[in-house]
Amino acid sequence: MTAFYHVCFAVPDLDEAMHDFQRAAGVEWGIPQPGRLGEWDYRIVFSAGGPPFIELIEGPAGSPWDASQGARFDHLGFWSSDVQQASRRLEAQGMSTDFTGCPYGRPFAYHHVDSIGARIELVDTGQQATFLSKWHPGGDTMPTIDESHHN
Repeated sequence: MTAFYHVCFAVPDLDEAMHDFQRAAGVEWGIPQPGRLGEWDYRIVFSAGGPPFIELIEGPAGSPWDASQGARFDHLGFWSSDVQQASRRLEAQGMSTDFTGCPYGRPFAYHHVDSIGARIELVDTGQQATFLSKWHPGGDTMPTIDESHHN
């Protein structure tokens, strides 16, 4: 099994969620970053200290990270050697694509897993060095799901 590298919560208030995690469990955080994908502006942060990370994301209503009905567990994130091939594999196994960033030039995809009531995120391993430099400088390379083993 390839280990997930992060767990994500979609939250209506990033600062409040960071504060509560810090008070409850001593979680330290990176610096929240703004982002934009398509028409959606969002804010994102990852916990400090290395994998597995906790990701918090605050997105607007109608976005892939809509938490207008309240905070929720959103997904587990995995690195993938080939996001498109992995997406086809998960689709064939009945895990529908919920959203993909690929049309926006962002190599990731969310697949809904009904049995857990949440999503799996597949992120192209080619993005790992950028992720590490931003959120975990000097961190070791993380495991990747090798899609060539699933053919």
